[in-house]
Amino acid sequence: MNKMTYKGYTAQMEFDTEDKIIVGRVIDIDDIITFHGASVVEFEKAMQTAIDGYLFACEQLGQSAEKPASGRLMLRIDPAVHAAAAKASARSGQSLNKWAEKALNQAAHAG
Repeated sequence: MNKMTYKGYTAQMEFDTEDKIIVGRVIDIDDIITFHGASVVEFEKAMQTAIDGYLFACEQLGQSAEKPASGRLMLRIDPAVHAAAAKASARSGQSLNKWAEKALNQAAHAG
């Protein structure tokens, strides 16, 4: 699947064979931003216009625009918790990052 990025937002691109256009949607956010173009150049311009319009509308409404997660997470935790997590990750044979990702994923999806 082809993707294009603008201002930190990534859109997936799909070719609509019936209408003969490239259809796009911003991914990794809950808000829906869609657009299309008859060529890659038109698609890119439409994507930029749609994202700029989304950001402007959020600003006008006094709302924060949703941003995709970067995959980077900086935490400040108790040193004892940090040490225990490092030991647990070593016992599991995983890096601390992979171990923490698994623990956070389990916690996020519990209940």
